[in-house]
Amino acid sequence: MAILKDLSVTLASAALIVCGIGKTATAEIYSPAPLFKDVDSYTTKISANNDIADIYFPKQLDNKIGNRSFPIALLLQGANVDKSNYSNFARIVASYGFIVVVPNHQANRQKVGIGLFADTSQIEAVLAQMKLENKNPNSPITNIINTRKLGLLGHSLGGAVGLSAIANLCLPFLCKGSFSRPKQLLAGAFFGANLRNTTTQQFIPINNSHIKVALLQGTIDSIAIPQRAQATYEQIQHPPKTLISILGVNHYGITNTNNPTGARLDKNMPDLDQNASIETVARWSGLFLRATILNDKVAFDYIYSTGDDLDPNVSVITQTKKYTNKFSPPNTVYP
Repeated sequence: MAILKDLSVTLASAALIVCGIGKTATAEIYSPAPLFKDVDSYTTKISANNDIADIYFPKQLDNKIGNRSFPIALLLQGANVDKSNYSNFARIVASYGFIVVVPNHQANRQKVGIGLFADTSQIEAVLAQMKLENKNPNSPITNIINTRKLGLLGHSLGGAVGLSAIANLCLPFLCKGSFSRPKQLLAGAFFGANLRNTTTQQFIPINNSHIKVALLQGTIDSIAIPQRAQATYEQIQHPPKTLISILGVNHYGITNTNNPTGARLDKNMPDLDQNASIETVARWSGLFLRATILNDKVAFDYIYSTGDDLDPNVSVITQTKKYTNKFSPPNTVYP
């Protein structure tokens, strides 16, 4: 697989050289990069639930964004993975033009006890806080938040929470009280996540309506195994959808270090360098959110067309349209 991927990248690069001089627009499609070089951050309290959250946001060198506003990207953490472990990932996603919110959500779960466990109640809490931040003259992100557009990011348990929210479900362990999917929710990209009934092991249908979904999955993940991501992908009812397999990466390809303190141990050691893994997960996540929330054509082309050939570290399947023939294979790639 890696050899074939390398060959594809070489051929694509050669094509760019041949087509060459003066064709900047074409080159941008094949090598999308972050829009902002500088990303800043600060820490605040989410008023509705007292969660402490790190917030990452794009920053211009002159500290002036102009009239830009940025959608919200809420990162739902993996079980007992502290928010600090996502700082590198969050900074890269923010550089694609998002306000990335990373809370620590402490909860008491039956048979498990107190720990860091994401749940669906965080979504409305963060939306409410972002409205407050946007109007607060003392906030670093005042007047630059697009509070009408929300994307979800998630890792492991947090990804399952995000998938259940997109399906508009209130499931045990993932939901507190009741839940109603907010209209601001437009897309979700989840790493090392699947959605299934842990008692019956049946995978849960995800009626995602207009909401676009990407699953990112390490190929050597021993905690959330790749077959479960594939099964969840097939349960996503409405395309566009995509499954991005990241080669040689385990369950913690999204965190600053492998097997962070306090989290469940993945017995498989990653083959891909940790920084390269984080950059890969963040780039695909950021571009997916741009493609789906902001209708960015460059990002859309990368996610659904060119990126698979150009990135040697991934293998991608996508579906952008509903099947017109009941005999269509389940992983047909539509242009």
